[in-house]
Amino acid sequence: MNENTRDLREVDIERIASRTYRATSAETGASLDFGQGEGLLSPVELLLAAIAGCSSIDVDAATTRRSEPENFTVKAAGYKVTENGASRMQDISMTFDLKFPDTDEGRKAASMVDRIIKLSHDKYCTVSRTVELGATVTSHRTEG
Repeated sequence: MNENTRDLREVDIERIASRTYRATSAETGASLDFGQGEGLLSPVELLLAAIAGCSSIDVDAATTRRSEPENFTVKAAGYKVTENGASRMQDISMTFDLKFPDTDEGRKAASMVDRIIKLSHDKYCTVSRTVELGATVTSHRTEG
Protein backbone atom coordinates (compact mmCIF):
# COMPACT_ATOMS: atom_id res chain seq x y z
CA MET A 1 0.00 0.00 0.00
CA ASN A 2 1.39 3.39 -0.99
CA GLU A 3 0.25 6.04 1.46
CA ASN A 4 1.06 9.74 1.11
CA THR A 5 0.56 12.10 4.03
CA ARG A 6 1.30 15.72 4.89
CA ASP A 7 1.92 16.62 8.52
CA LEU A 8 2.65 20.29 9.22
CA ARG A 9 5.61 20.95 11.54
CA GLU A 10 6.34 24.43 12.86
CA VAL A 11 8.89 26.29 14.95
CA ASP A 12 8.73 29.90 16.04
CA ILE A 13 11.91 31.97 16.20
CA GLU A 14 12.10 34.84 18.67
CA ARG A 15 14.95 37.31 19.06
CA ILE A 16 15.91 37.28 22.75
CA ALA A 17 19.11 39.38 22.55
CA SER A 18 21.51 40.75 19.97
CA ARG A 19 22.29 37.84 17.61
CA THR A 20 20.61 35.39 20.00
CA TYR A 21 17.38 33.64 19.13
CA ARG A 22 15.06 31.03 20.60
CA ALA A 23 13.43 28.35 18.48
CA THR A 24 10.27 26.94 20.04
CA SER A 25 8.34 23.93 18.81
CA ALA A 26 4.68 24.70 18.12
CA GLU A 27 3.93 21.02 18.80
CA THR A 28 5.79 20.35 22.06
CA GLY A 29 6.80 23.76 23.40
CA ALA A 30 10.43 22.61 23.63
CA SER A 31 12.92 25.38 22.91
CA LEU A 32 16.56 25.88 22.01
CA ASP A 33 18.65 29.05 22.01
CA PHE A 34 21.03 29.62 19.09
CA GLY A 35 22.77 32.41 17.25
CA GLN A 36 26.19 33.96 16.88
CA GLY A 37 28.35 34.08 19.95
CA GLU A 38 30.04 32.10 22.66
CA GLY A 39 28.06 29.15 23.93
CA LEU A 40 25.56 29.18 21.08
CA LEU A 41 25.19 26.83 18.15
CA SER A 42 25.04 28.60 14.80
CA PRO A 43 22.25 27.82 12.31
CA VAL A 44 24.73 25.76 10.24
CA GLU A 45 25.69 23.77 13.34
CA LEU A 46 21.98 23.24 14.02
CA LEU A 47 21.62 21.85 10.50
CA LEU A 48 24.46 19.40 11.13
CA ALA A 49 22.97 18.51 14.52
CA ALA A 50 19.56 17.92 12.92
CA ILE A 51 21.03 15.58 10.30
CA ALA A 52 23.06 13.61 12.84
CA GLY A 53 20.31 13.73 15.44
CA CYS A 54 17.71 12.31 13.08
CA SER A 55 19.83 9.28 12.18
CA SER A 56 20.98 8.91 15.80
CA ILE A 57 17.37 8.54 16.91
CA ASP A 58 16.75 5.89 14.24
CA VAL A 59 19.85 3.88 15.22
CA ASP A 60 19.20 4.29 18.95
CA ALA A 61 15.56 3.22 18.72
CA ALA A 62 16.40 0.07 16.77
CA THR A 63 19.52 -1.06 18.61
CA THR A 64 18.39 -0.41 22.18
CA ARG A 65 15.61 -2.94 21.72
CA ARG A 66 18.48 -5.43 21.96
CA SER A 67 21.07 -3.73 24.20
CA GLU A 68 22.04 -0.40 25.73
CA PRO A 69 25.23 0.98 24.18
CA GLU A 70 28.38 1.54 26.21
CA ASN A 71 29.29 4.40 23.87
CA PHE A 72 27.10 6.27 21.39
CA THR A 73 28.54 9.33 19.66
CA VAL A 74 27.93 10.70 16.20
CA LYS A 75 29.94 13.40 14.46
CA ALA A 76 28.45 15.40 11.60
CA ALA A 77 30.76 17.49 9.46
CA GLY A 78 30.62 19.31 6.16
CA TYR A 79 32.20 22.10 4.21
CA LYS A 80 30.72 25.56 4.02
CA VAL A 81 31.49 26.86 0.55
CA THR A 82 30.88 30.29 -0.91
CA GLU A 83 30.41 30.70 -4.65
CA ASN A 84 29.74 34.13 -6.14
CA GLY A 85 28.88 35.46 -2.68
CA ALA A 86 26.31 32.72 -1.92
CA SER A 87 27.01 30.18 0.84
CA ARG A 88 25.91 26.58 1.19
CA MET A 89 27.04 23.32 2.75
CA GLN A 90 28.42 20.41 0.78
CA ASP A 91 29.99 17.00 1.39
CA ILE A 92 28.15 16.48 4.68
CA SER A 93 29.11 13.25 6.41
CA MET A 94 28.32 11.45 9.64
CA THR A 95 30.61 9.19 11.61
CA PHE A 96 28.99 6.82 14.09
CA ASP A 97 31.09 5.62 17.04
CA LEU A 98 29.08 2.98 18.86
CA LYS A 99 30.12 0.27 21.26
CA PHE A 100 27.87 -2.39 22.72
CA PRO A 101 28.58 -4.87 25.51
CA ASP A 102 30.25 -8.16 24.63
CA THR A 103 27.07 -10.15 25.20
CA ASP A 104 24.72 -11.95 22.83
CA GLU A 105 22.34 -8.98 22.96
CA GLY A 106 25.18 -6.48 22.48
CA ARG A 107 26.54 -8.34 19.47
CA LYS A 108 23.02 -8.48 17.97
CA ALA A 109 22.65 -4.72 18.45
CA ALA A 110 26.08 -4.07 16.94
CA SER A 111 25.27 -6.25 13.93
CA MET A 112 22.24 -4.05 13.14
CA VAL A 113 24.03 -0.70 13.07
CA ASP A 114 25.16 -0.55 9.42
CA ARG A 115 21.75 -1.68 8.15
CA ILE A 116 19.90 0.87 10.31
CA ILE A 117 22.23 3.69 9.25
CA LYS A 118 21.48 2.85 5.61
CA LEU A 119 17.72 2.61 6.25
CA SER A 120 17.80 5.92 8.06
CA HIS A 121 19.60 7.54 5.14
CA ASP A 122 17.47 5.96 2.44
CA LYS A 123 14.04 6.06 4.06
CA TYR A 124 13.49 7.23 7.63
CA CYS A 125 15.52 10.40 8.32
CA THR A 126 13.35 13.29 7.17
CA VAL A 127 16.16 15.80 7.68
CA SER A 128 18.89 14.24 5.55
CA ARG A 129 16.38 13.16 2.89
CA THR A 130 15.09 16.75 2.68
CA VAL A 131 18.63 18.11 2.34
CA GLU A 132 19.51 15.60 -0.36
CA LEU A 133 16.26 15.83 -2.30
CA GLY A 134 15.74 19.55 -1.79
CA ALA A 135 12.69 21.42 -0.63
CA THR A 136 11.12 24.69 -1.65
CA VAL A 137 11.84 27.43 0.91
CA THR A 138 9.74 30.59 0.75
CA SER A 139 9.75 33.70 2.91
CA HIS A 140 6.87 36.01 3.73
CA ARG A 141 6.62 39.18 5.77
CA THR A 142 3.83 40.29 8.05
CA GLU A 143 3.68 43.46 10.06
CA GLY A 144 2.77 43.09 13.64
